[in-house]
Amino acid sequence: PDYTHFDVDIRNRDGLLRLVADINPQVIVHTAAQPSHDRAAAIPFDDFDTNAVGTLNMLEAARRACPEAPFVHMSTNKVYGDLPNTIPLRELPTRWDYADPRYSEGIPESFSIDQSKHSIFGASKVAADVMVQEYGRYFGMPTCCLRGGCLTGPNHSGVELHGFLSYLVRCNIEEREYKVFGYKGKQVRDNIHSDDVANLILAFCDSPKCGEVYNLGGGKENSCSILEAFATVEELTGKPQKFVYLDENRIGDHICYYSDLSKIHQHFPNWRIRRPLRAVFEEIVESWHARLPGKPVAVESR
Repeated sequence: PDYTHFDVDIRNRDGLLRLVADINPQVIVHTAAQPSHDRAAAIPFDDFDTNAVGTLNMLEAARRACPEAPFVHMSTNKVYGDLPNTIPLRELPTRWDYADPRYSEGIPESFSIDQSKHSIFGASKVAADVMVQEYGRYFGMPTCCLRGGCLTGPNHSGVELHGFLSYLVRCNIEEREYKVFGYKGKQVRDNIHSDDVANLILAFCDSPKCGEVYNLGGGKENSCSILEAFATVEELTGKPQKFVYLDENRIGDHICYYSDLSKIHQHFPNWRIRRPLRAVFEEIVESWHARLPGKPVAVESR
């Protein structure tokens, strides 16, 4: 009842400037993006105009109309490019993991974003990320970049090009073949529930800082490989996971990535991950059963 929709493209600079001036918002949470890592190479102008220029439009609209309003930008861990792949790894039975003890808790915000292959999508998000920081530091605006891992939840409509966990679960339920791109299926991602993301955004808005960056994912505890995700969803649905293995990795893709959440915990000590990985899986499975045609199947919880 308190939601009002305005149909304005963030690439429409004049329209966006007018809209933000008219609304004069107390908080801006910028989630608009071209989200596909793979598709970006086919649409580089659209990708950059949306992710980079669109973010600049949002920032300038905020600076002119409401410079004191907290500005939260949903960035991505792709700003680090493929540099995380230079960290020595150890191969375990079902996953890759960091062999360097400096990264035992994951990738920190101090990790370099420079001189690496980002993908076209990652490069446009770097431009946006740096501009959000700059508006915070140069103009003193309360801005932050949340460099997301795998953000998910029960209503996530994942597809092959993005939305790993949601799409994997849907493939299992519909008995469709899931494509595994390289790394033996042992590539690792950290998964965070949308409620935990929203709670961090609220924490920042209550105690904003200027030009900050935070790595936001599920952390080590909520990380899993594709093989481990297969095992969990098979246990929950009782269906074997159909998949095909392609011995080629996606360009600029991470072998292992999970977020070091130490900085978030230092800045926002009352925030923590409230949805463990198992619960995230259960909610996604239940949601797809409810949304897809056919008889719902009970989810085994333990």
